[in-house]
Amino acid sequence: MRFISNFFKGVAISISQIVPGVSGGTIAIILGIYDDLIHAINNILKDFKNQYKILLQVGLGAIVGIFLFSNIITTIIDKYNIEMGYLFTGIILGGVPIIYKKAVEDNKGKSNILYLILGIIIVLIMSGNYEDKSSIINQITVINFIWLFVGGIVVAIALILPGISGSFVLLILGLYNTTMEAVAKMNFSIILPIGLGVIVGTLLTARGIEKLLKKYPSQTYMLILGFILGSVVEIFPGFTEIGREIISIVLLISGFFTIHKISKNI
Repeated sequence: MRFISNFFKGVAISISQIVPGVSGGTIAIILGIYDDLIHAINNILKDFKNQYKILLQVGLGAIVGIFLFSNIITTIIDKYNIEMGYLFTGIILGGVPIIYKKAVEDNKGKSNILYLILGIIIVLIMSGNYEDKSSIINQITVINFIWLFVGGIVVAIALILPGISGSFVLLILGLYNTTMEAVAKMNFSIILPIGLGVIVGTLLTARGIEKLLKKYPSQTYMLILGFILGSVVEIFPGFTEIGREIISIVLLISGFFTIHKISKNI
């Protein structure tokens, strides 16, 4: 039963990574496995017997999610960008209460509001109407391999940090279209260096995050909450004609209450 649960959580996390502006780390927190994943990554070599299961289960789900849904999700977003923007806004906002609870459970003081504001400001500075107009990389050279590897490391940092979208980072780096096409065509010569970079970046970043969560849990979660609230500005698509607006609002409310209920029961 736990395998099935973690597998589908991995699918959900991978789907969120396909959408620019949506963070896989945020979804991991909402689904209640963020801390366990960080701990497992950091202790995989020390305690392989007890830590590999969750990584394998979530990892398999993530791989299946990426290869099965990348084309579907991008097609739906292209066709129904407004409606999907509202849905994902609702999903992100639905997880805010559980993350706020984590931020204040060890510290009721108001001083941590500064970390919330800092997180929002950081994401807003990063935000913008980016469009990946760079040439799609189809062949591997030494320079391309290094660039894709570095891109994978940067994406891993975004994967680990809730509120920072891996897809959005790929857009900024000019690697979004390259990555999506490589996944769609199963071009493993392109996927390999990105994947290696993600592994290295994940191992490096997870250790720092776990230390912060142990030593400064309230401040870290408040900063993460700021990242998440700031990302809503990037995700929210604005307003449209009344017909689409009604459907969009219904999707936003549905996304909010569905995720809020799920997060409360985990």
